[in-house]
Amino acid sequence: MDIGVLTAPFGDRSLEETLTYLSDLDVDTVELGCGGFPGGPHLDREKHLDNPAAQSKLHALLDEHDISVSALATHNNPLHPDEETAATADRELREAIELAAQLDVNTVTCFSGLPAGGPNDEVPNWVTAPWPTVHADAHEYQWEVATEYWSHLAAFADEHAVDLAIEMHPNMLVYEPTGMMKLREATNERVGANFDPSHLYWQGIDVTKAIRFLGEKDAIHHFHAKDTKVYSENAEVKGVLDTTDYTEEIDRSWLFRSVGYGHGEEHWKDVVSTLRMVGYDGALSIEHEDSLTSSVEGLEKAVELLKRTVFETEPWEDAFWV
Repeated sequence: MDIGVLTAPFGDRSLEETLTYLSDLDVDTVELGCGGFPGGPHLDREKHLDNPAAQSKLHALLDEHDISVSALATHNNPLHPDEETAATADRELREAIELAAQLDVNTVTCFSGLPAGGPNDEVPNWVTAPWPTVHADAHEYQWEVATEYWSHLAAFADEHAVDLAIEMHPNMLVYEPTGMMKLREATNERVGANFDPSHLYWQGIDVTKAIRFLGEKDAIHHFHAKDTKVYSENAEVKGVLDTTDYTEEIDRSWLFRSVGYGHGEEHWKDVVSTLRMVGYDGALSIEHEDSLTSSVEGLEKAVELLKRTVFETEPWEDAFWV
């Protein structure tokens, strides 16, 4: 597996400066934002799309630092009830798929999006319980919207031989593994997970069991190395569906943490080993969103820990002890 980094936290640096810094840390690969919430500080999608000269320059810069690209990232809501917002997100996704194909990058990371609760509603609606039954009806409507949209997008991705790696995220229709499989089964195998454990920890999901569940179906297309700590002092009073601002750390039920600060090294070794068991051999792309430390320090500690978890060699073909 490769140790990678989503470069969004380094948007105040040029791509060349970022690659120089990351190569000094022996980082293998980068995930480059090109639209949506991560924006495109290091990859201007419109500038590079259908532009062989710009693409060649990007490849030369990456080769100079011996760093590859694990995925292009555009996280937005293509199912938004506002037609203009949805159209923008759809265009970003489709152009990211086209650009990924042109750059020989086989993965685009994204969100599933979230529709409104009905055809006349104006805002997305995250349904988390089936009662009163109006919510069950809304959820059924949302899946109809999502299935139609993602069927078309999955076919478009297949035409370009690009995988769609959906991050299971709260306030999105797909936020846990069974929902991920429901969307995959309704579309095609280009649809899979950008497996980000940080959103699963606070839901009480066993991450290694979730890796087995998705990995045994070859449904993990990318992986975010990101941790979460649940703080029982708050969670045991108000639960984990916490709307407290992320910057009010002491009052939150959980926080995103640097790798190793939510779960220890032994756990992360188990995560990496389970990924290997199910055949995942891609990037462990560090996404730093720990508000208790700087991007630099959090990233460097994550790289240091992950280097101790990954295996550099393949297993022997014949187990001599058997």
